[in-house]
Amino acid sequence: MAERRLSLRNGRVLDPASGLDQLMDLHLSDGRIVALGPPPTGFSPEQVIDADGLIVCPGLVDLCARLREPGLEHKGTIASETRAAAAGGITTLCCPPDTDPVADTPAVAQLIRRRAKTRGFARVLPVGALTKGLAGQQITEMAALKEAGCPVVGHGDKPIRNTRVQRRALEYAATFGLTSFLHPADHDLSEGGLAHEGRVSTQLGLPGIPEAAETVAVARDLALAEQTGARVHFRGLSTGRATEMLAEARERGIAASADVSVHQLFLTEEHLYGFDANAHLVPPLRTARDRDVLREAVASGAISAICSDHRPHEPDAKLAPFPQTRPGISALETLLALVLELARDHVMDLGTALARVTCNPAAILNRCIGQIAVGARADLCVFDLNERWRPGPENWLSRGQNTPFFGREMQGRVRYTLASGRLVYDARNGG
Repeated sequence: MAERRLSLRNGRVLDPASGLDQLMDLHLSDGRIVALGPPPTGFSPEQVIDADGLIVCPGLVDLCARLREPGLEHKGTIASETRAAAAGGITTLCCPPDTDPVADTPAVAQLIRRRAKTRGFARVLPVGALTKGLAGQQITEMAALKEAGCPVVGHGDKPIRNTRVQRRALEYAATFGLTSFLHPADHDLSEGGLAHEGRVSTQLGLPGIPEAAETVAVARDLALAEQTGARVHFRGLSTGRATEMLAEARERGIAASADVSVHQLFLTEEHLYGFDANAHLVPPLRTARDRDVLREAVASGAISAICSDHRPHEPDAKLAPFPQTRPGISALETLLALVLELARDHVMDLGTALARVTCNPAAILNRCIGQIAVGARADLCVFDLNERWRPGPENWLSRGQNTPFFGREMQGRVRYTLASGRLVYDARNGG
């Protein structure tokens, strides 16, 4: 197969991993970056993209995005959702194991990867299940899952209730050098809850999920991580206190990390007024103080990654009375714009903000992605930092239109996305 050669010219190349921030050209060949600045001797590109006035950064790495395939194709497919990911500048994403069938065998993991390779617009990395069927009873063959392409293992939104099983699962994962993605929620404290337990849930008459549902789970899992020496990653922290607990544990040398869903950095329990089903989320939206502490933790690096926590739904899933609606937000296409808003709000500088969605999540996955360097995979996001736009049904690619951000003015929009050197999104033709 002939090499594909492409040049990106006149762009502001910003690579958080190396600190590079400079106007320069990039040259790609056969899916890799072959030169920064002047082209290699004799290099003749087949395609040239003029990136004048645009920022060129590594393709985004999303640690949690449900693609709904296999099993829930009426909500979304690998093709539809990775196309939306490409429109958001995302080139690599992890899908949780709670597919149907569950990703608890090499066959299911390979099925997801194979479909993504043939139908997708982004690299899909399946998260292998910690226990069979996510039932929390019998641990999976994690070595086989790793061999099948699962870079990490996890349990989706179903916490393992049996602490002994949890300990055994963490020990077994550590044996194979696998990080365990953990949902920080105590099942018994959170079961049946619909909103953060507090003033707003009381006023609205909604069953509450207390802060302790998260802090109790984090305390247990940090103790198990310290006991077993396992590496754990808390998928989607939502409370300030849990964030503080994580920082304290890291200071003691516990191998733990965490991410936060981007909407938790903007929305609070106040958005539940009016019973907006698009604000029905797991974990629930918390208080303004929690949001502010989460922002501080992301800025300091105590929380090292931001993810979309993408959960597309069919329209009917959000049309019932609030308690009967399905939780989740369609979030791939607004991830970058919201991260850029954090920089504009001076929560952190632009390079730090981009690190939280590029090299930092790549490090959690232990993958050589999310960086711009000679020899690196040519996964790139090219965006206009200043373009203003409003997400809405007319410009939305995900099958799920369940987002509270429709109509909100955003600043910063993707123009091109390249995955392994292949142009997978071009805003000039709508994708």
